[in-house]
Amino acid sequence: MKKLISITLLYLVFSLNASADNSYFIDFNKILNGSKSGAQVQKNLQNKLKAETVKYKQLENDIRKEESEIISKKKVLEAEEYKKKVQALRKKVADLQKNKQSAYNNLAKSRDDAKKTLIKAVNPIIKKYMEENNIRLVLDKKSVILGDTTLEITDQIITILNKELPSIKIN
Repeated sequence: MKKLISITLLYLVFSLNASADNSYFIDFNKILNGSKSGAQVQKNLQNKLKAETVKYKQLENDIRKEESEIISKKKVLEAEEYKKKVQALRKKVADLQKNKQSAYNNLAKSRDDAKKTLIKAVNPIIKKYMEENNIRLVLDKKSVILGDTTLEITDQIITILNKELPSIKIN
């Protein structure tokens, strides 16, 4: 019985060691942010975010000015007219908030779409790399607690990705 257990343990150790020899890991975040196409998408999205932020800050400032004007004319205007102007201002504020939220949601959707496109492009590259280099297992770096840095293939994948997908079109 002891001999059977010993043989089983030896078999498990050798099989785990054999599979570990063909196991590598990649850093998906580095691929998403460090590749040419990923960096280009990040830059475009940041520029769009900055433009939207500036646009909505200006619109908010315009509404604040309008609010100040309405408040300063409160004593001059009739109650009914003042009430109409306040309601119109509230509607503008609500529309602005809705449009702002919609714009930011569209940016988030664009980011997610670009990420999905990049991942779809990376998967066949990884698969081909695995076949060419006789790799049996590739893990995401986030899942690896501790590993030899020579087992990381992120830079090789980025190099191939840069050649095959230099840019991604975003909406």
